[in-house]
Amino acid sequence: MEEELTRESICQHENLVYSRTSLMTPKALSYCPGCGHGTAHRLIMEVIEEMNLQSQTIGVAPVGCSVLAYDFLDIDMQQAAHGRAPAVATGIKRLLPDKFVFTYQGDGDLAAIGTGETIHACNRGENICIFFVNNGIYGMTGGQMAPTTLPNMKTATSPYGRDVVTMGYPLKITEMVAMLPGTCFVTRQSVHTPANVRKTKKAIQKAVQCQLDKKGLSFVEIVSNCNSGWKMTPLESNKWMEENMFPVFPLGDIKVPKS
Repeated sequence: MEEELTRESICQHENLVYSRTSLMTPKALSYCPGCGHGTAHRLIMEVIEEMNLQSQTIGVAPVGCSVLAYDFLDIDMQQAAHGRAPAVATGIKRLLPDKFVFTYQGDGDLAAIGTGETIHACNRGENICIFFVNNGIYGMTGGQMAPTTLPNMKTATSPYGRDVVTMGYPLKITEMVAMLPGTCFVTRQSVHTPANVRKTKKAIQKAVQCQLDKKGLSFVEIVSNCNSGWKMTPLESNKWMEENMFPVFPLGDIKVPKS
């Protein structure tokens, strides 16, 4: 009987395809069904667990959907005012240089009220990681137009579509920070398919390693959907993202670390 139980346990382990990282709290995710935030959370925590960095990690999240990360990530977290996460992370990293420090921010936060903090942290080459979720809209506060909103895209504050003549063009902040000498690794990925999830995880691993190697700031953009804000089903939003977001925000590495 004992041998049969042991054999069954071994078979179950051999057939295990995926196990939940212990660095995610047991609390159920409160994001809208189909949102990419949960997958992004899981990938960051998987990497931190696999690299044995839980006790050394401090995450910083500001205002917006990203603020909910405190409920789900079993690591030390610090809240920042809207847009100020890079400044707070800078202070933490300089005070505690042996810690692994990252920010987790949305586009309305990082590319709008936090543009100054983002640009200057990148330009200084602060040895931190910035994880940036771009869904082209203010998701938490009602679906208003964001700096990354696409031309002609309808939002709560651009009901007839974004008019570039009066409202400007989408801000490609990832390409902007890639030009700065302080950034060592800059990439844009997504989490809407299994293949893209694997690529994003590899990008997060590379970003973490760059910080451990003291190479400067790593910037990982994750293009995601906001099916609630876009007024679509999750499947429709993923297809819309592929057809509309990716041509403006193409996926792939923009700047790779020097060997």
